[in-house]
This record gives sequence, structure tokens and C-alpha cells, in this order.
Amino acid sequence: MRRTGTATLPLHSGSAPRWLFARMVRLGRAVLAALVEDIGPRGVLRRISDPFWFQAFGCLLGFDWHSSGLTTTVCGALKEAVRGAERDLGLLVAGGKGRTARATPEEVRNYGDRLGVDADALTRYSRLAAKVDSSAVQDGYDLYHHTLFATLDGSWAVIQQGMRLQDRTARRYHWLGEAVRSFVCEPHAAVCCDVRTPTLNLVAEEAQPVREAVVGLAREHPERVLHELPRVLVMPARHALGPEDIHPGRLRTVLLRTYEAQAPDFEHLLELPGLGAKTLRALALLSELLAGTPLSWRDPARYSFAHGGKDGHPYPVDRATYDHTVAVLEDAVRRARTGETDRLQALRRLHRFVRSTRP
Repeated sequence: MRRTGTATLPLHSGSAPRWLFARMVRLGRAVLAALVEDIGPRGVLRRISDPFWFQAFGCLLGFDWHSSGLTTTVCGALKEAVRGAERDLGLLVAGGKGRTARATPEEVRNYGDRLGVDADALTRYSRLAAKVDSSAVQDGYDLYHHTLFATLDGSWAVIQQGMRLQDRTARRYHWLGEAVRSFVCEPHAAVCCDVRTPTLNLVAEEAQPVREAVVGLAREHPERVLHELPRVLVMPARHALGPEDIHPGRLRTVLLRTYEAQAPDFEHLLELPGLGAKTLRALALLSELLAGTPLSWRDPARYSFAHGGKDGHPYPVDRATYDHTVAVLEDAVRRARTGETDRLQALRRLHRFVRSTRP
């Protein structure tokens, strides 16, 4: 099958109705159990980090095919599906939308106390993924959702989403821990959006000289960096930055911190508290001026959304069929645990179909 066309992912208000969300949790738990039985917990992480599989899965659960809420609601349903069954499934889920996303480290620490997972490592991976997509990839989308998926042995994946209110669109970022060779060089499994924007991409492969130059500037005495700042503020429009964006007093405070920290590389620099997008942007632009390192403005978005249900699109959710699907899948999992695996073949066929429809 050949994929044609695109689909815009608009921001939608509201939430999934209670009757649908409860079914999404039950079906999500059944699908996870079937996948764990078939491909193991790490295989589940590989599936959800695949943007097409994740989108198809959201449609299977009955959510809007054209809504940004698919990301947040599917992740929320999976979190509820795993709750209390972490040892059986070998999986844990932390984070969510807004304030819940900011509570991710606390949730992970609780998992560490209860299940013995390496909470420090998972918290670091979660924090770095969020920092990259909020500061090192400056694409105009503000993160509002962050969910960490992990296995009990420490493998992990992250799905997070940003919004851009100007055109009411969303952008989803997929991470798969086993595929990350570097947090600061092409780390994403996928970035999905129907709109490409001018993007300061500090984790592009071609931005390695910039990263090195930025680290060098961060290790310099603050007064030398601040001396060069006026040159940044009069650069061409594509580099637009004004005094209102970078307050010299605040920048001096941050640069004192980076100078004292003497971060050995860009990854450690990203982890410094208080080092945000504006400071990184100023350092990157200064590096272009002082070291001649050309910046990368390549948008990392590579996939369009191709989203199904709660608003009646493409058709209303058939509750009786939905419940029958859950019952059949739960029965398939029970049978698989006793050696009868033929009923799980449908999941394998779904995965093969999704892969065949990629552009």
C-alpha cells in the first residue's frame, strides 16, 4: 500500500468521556499483556517508540484520529493499565500532562523504592530528553506532555508532546533508549508534525562544531562572553534576538554557574540547572560569530501524523464491538500463557501492516 497525503493534528480541548477512557484502559492492558507475552517488555518499548505503530494503536483504542489528544490520552490510559500490574508486565509508566509531567522524577523514585529499578538513571534519561526538546531543539513548540515508559531492568522510552498556539498544532517526540547513542547528536527515534518550522537544532549531526564551541564559551569567564553579546543582538532576522529575550543580569548569573561548573561536554552542559533555551541560543549565536561554526536550522520532524473515534470521526465508537474486542484479546492472552499462541498472530499482522505503510 502506498501512503498519500497528510493529516493536520489540531489542538483539541476537552477529554475522553469516562466510558471510553475506562475501555481504553482495559483494552490497553490486554494489548500490553499480549505484546509482553509475544515480544517481551523491551519489544513493547520498541513498538510505542514507532510513531506509526503508536498512531495506529491510538486509533485501535478509539480516540480521535485527527486530535493532539491522542498522545496524552493514550499515554494516560497505558499508565492506568500498568498501575498495579508492573511486576506482571515488567513495565512501568510515569509522567503525563502538565503538572503530572513535572512529577515524573518523584514517581520514578517511588518505583525505585517499590520495585528496585535504577531510579537515578531513569530520572536522568527523562530529564535529558525533556531538556533536549525544550532547549536544544528550538522549534517553537512548548512541551506540555512527558511520559516515561521503562522496563524493570532499566530499558526506557519517552513520548512527549509540544504545542504551538499560533496555529493550534502539536508536535510529538519519540525516544527509544536502546537506540540513543548520544543524547546530543540525532537522539530521536522520531519527531512527528505536519508543519515544519525554522528550527535551531543543536542536536543535529552537523551541529557538532557548534556544541563544542558552546561548551568552550560556557567555560569562559562571563565578562568575555557578555562583551560579545551586543554583536548577537544586531544579527539578521533569522537570528532575531532582542534585549527583552536575554536580560544581561540574568545571563551573567547563568554564565557564572556554567563557568564554575566547567562542564566537559554539551550533554553535561544541558543538565545544568537554570540553563534554558534563551541562554543556549545566545551561546550558539555567539559561537557562530566568534568561532565561525555555522548553526543547523534543520527541522528534525520527519513524520506526519496519520491519526479515530470519540468525536464520531471517522465513525462513532461501537461500544459492543469494543467490549467484544477486549474480551477476545484477554482470552488470547490467557491462551498464550498456556501455550496456545495462534490468536496473537493478529498483533503481528498489525505490526507488519504498519511497517508496510511507511513512506
